Amino acid sequence: MHSRSKLLSLAVFFVGLIGYSQSEKEVTPKSYIAYKTSKEIVIDGDEADKAWEKASWTTPFVDIEGVETPKYKTQVKMLWDDNYYYILAKMEEPHVWANLKQRDTIIFYNNDFEVFIDPDNDTHNYYELEINALNTAWDLFINKPYREKNTVLNDWNIDGLKSAVKVHGTLNNSSDVDKGWTLEIAIPWSVYKTSYFDNIVPKDKFWRVNFSRVNWQHDIVDGKYERKKDKEGKFLPEYNWVWSPMGVINMHEPEKWAYVYFSSKENEDKFTIPQEEKVKWELYTLYRAQKRYFDKNKTWAKSLQNISKKNIIVDGKVLKPTLENHLSGFNIAVKSPFSNKTLIIKEDGKIITNE
Repeated sequence: MHSRSKLLSLAVFFVGLIGYSQSEKEVTPKSYIAYKTSKEIVIDGDEADKAWEKASWTTPFVDIEGVETPKYKTQVKMLWDDNYYYILAKMEEPHVWANLKQRDTIIFYNNDFEVFIDPDNDTHNYYELEINALNTAWDLFINKPYREKNTVLNDWNIDGLKSAVKVHGTLNNSSDVDKGWTLEIAIPWSVYKTSYFDNIVPKDKFWRVNFSRVNWQHDIVDGKYERKKDKEGKFLPEYNWVWSPMGVINMHEPEKWAYVYFSSKENEDKFTIPQEEKVKWELYTLYRAQKRYFDKNKTWAKSLQNISKKNIIVDGKVLKPTLENHLSGFNIAVKSPFSNKTLIIKEDGKIITNE
C-alpha cells in the first residue's frame, strides 16, 4: 500500500511529490501501438463496440514501484481517429463505489482511473485526467513536474471530453459483490493545440502516456462505503496501480511514462522505442543525481564524477556528457551517437535538442 508523499496547501491539489533522497528503482517504459479506427466510437462505457476487437489489451497494471502484483486486475485498450484519442479501461473491483459528483473536485479521494499525457515529450506542459465510477472528471494542466516550482491550472478543461462508465454489478450497493467497472473515454485532439494552425494529431508519431488507478481500502458505515481509517482516525494510504511502473511513488516524472505510437494503419504495425530516447533516459538519471547532490550539499556538483562513477553506455555506444554550471542552475549536454544531435538537460528537467 502506498500514499502520495506530500500534499499541496488549501486542499486544492493533492498530488504526489517525492524528494530526491528517496531511492528509485530503475524502470524501462512500456510501449503500445494505438491503431487508427475508421469509424467513430460510441462512448457508452461498453467494450462491445466492434472497433475495440481490433485493439489489444495492455499488460496488466502493476504497483507504481513495479514491485508488487495488484490485488485486482486493470487493463487498457487504445485507438484513435482524426478527431479523438480513445481509451478503454477495464477494472476488476468487488465493491464499486463513488460519492464525488462535482467536476474538478479531488477525484482520487474516491477510487478512480487516471490518464497522464505529455504530447511533446519534454516533461513540461502536460495533462492529467481523473474519473471515478460516477463518471465525475477532474482535468488539469501542469506546466512542470512537482519536483520543480510549477503552476497547476485546475480551471483548464478538456472541452468536448466524452466519457462513460458501465458498472458490472451495482454502484454503491454494499450488500452485493461486483465484478468491476469499465470506463470509455474520447479525448479530442483539439484540446492539445498550442496555436490555431497547429496540427496536433500524432499520426505515425508517439506521445508519452501513462495510466494510474487509485484504490482505497474501505469500511461500510450505515450501509455506505467510506475510506478506511487507522486507530488514530487517519485515512489509510491508497494503493497506486499503474500501466508503466515509475520505480518510485510519484506519477509526476513524465520521462518515465510509456510510449504510445499512433499508427495510421488499422492493424499490423511495428514500433521500437528510438535509441535517442534511451540517451534521454541517461540524461534524466544524471539530472536526478545532480538534484540529490544539491539536496545533500546545498550546491551543484561541479563535475560529473561527483554524481556518476560509471561509464554510460547505450546500445553499445559510449556517451560522453559534459556538465556546465551557471548562476541559475546547470546544463548537462551530450552528443547523441545515433543522430549526432546535441541533447541538453537543464536544471528544471527540460531537454533541449540542438541540431
